[in-house]
Amino acid sequence: MDAGAHLPLIDFGGEGFSYRRLAATVDAARECGFAAISANDHFVFPAPWLDGPTALAAVAGRSGGMKLVTTLALAPLRGPVPLAKALSALDILSGGQVIAGLGPGSSEADYQSVGMPFEQRWQRFDEAVELLRALLGPGTAAGGSYYPAPAAELSPPPRQRGGIPLWIGSWGSPAGLRRVARLGDGWLASAYNTTPEAFAAARELLGEELRRQHRPSGDFPHALVTMWTWVTDKRSDAERVLTEIVGPLVRRDPAELRGRICVGPADECAELLSRYARAGCEQIHFWPVGDERRQVELIAGEVMPRISG
Repeated sequence: MDAGAHLPLIDFGGEGFSYRRLAATVDAARECGFAAISANDHFVFPAPWLDGPTALAAVAGRSGGMKLVTTLALAPLRGPVPLAKALSALDILSGGQVIAGLGPGSSEADYQSVGMPFEQRWQRFDEAVELLRALLGPGTAAGGSYYPAPAAELSPPPRQRGGIPLWIGSWGSPAGLRRVARLGDGWLASAYNTTPEAFAAARELLGEELRRQHRPSGDFPHALVTMWTWVTDKRSDAERVLTEIVGPLVRRDPAELRGRICVGPADECAELLSRYARAGCEQIHFWPVGDERRQVELIAGEVMPRISG
């Protein structure tokens, strides 16, 4: 199982927003052998939120061989043309390391902020992904009902010769997995919205959908993202993070999150990840709730070595 580190886009403990904090996270992940760094996407949020694609671009030069992953980019809201330009630039600047995780988003506030009807999110998303794929490839693209296409191809193109992989986010519903199989080059699942058992069932269903669409299922990549993380041996500290930080942030009952995310002792985190490993999970992106360098070191040194498949 590979590890990814989510960039610190939220100020959990009063550290403030800074390039230094972003760089420290990336440096720690690179030094600890992580496979990727990632950034989620919101325009408005209950907590102040540093723009994800911009943060990824800021640290592209420090990423080494790690992948740069959007987990997810709001394709309908950013628009296929602006998003294609941003992803292409990021791919060039990183030497061809971008994976574009895409989703419509689940926050109505994001849609209200740009004056877009929330009820149109799925239709707009489908069209946005198809146009985005065309824009990232050679030649011109055709617009649709919601998004126009430029008359000429976008230039410069991405660094990756085969184009930037487009991974589709889904919490695991049958409709969502059909969309992943139809539109995606990979699947991103949400850690705090699933369990190892539900992940295994969704992965099996995705395989059936891929075969139904005559696509190979054996090498279809996936990752589990937004794994909120705070490795600590102190029970009171773990409860504080669940009840005062993560629960209110994602508007979930802490009891629902307990045992579902990596908040607690290293051995308990490793046991949760071992269940994911047995379910076939290939990569997990950890989002430390502050003190990012230390948490990345604990993940690499105390948690990952204890995972058993």
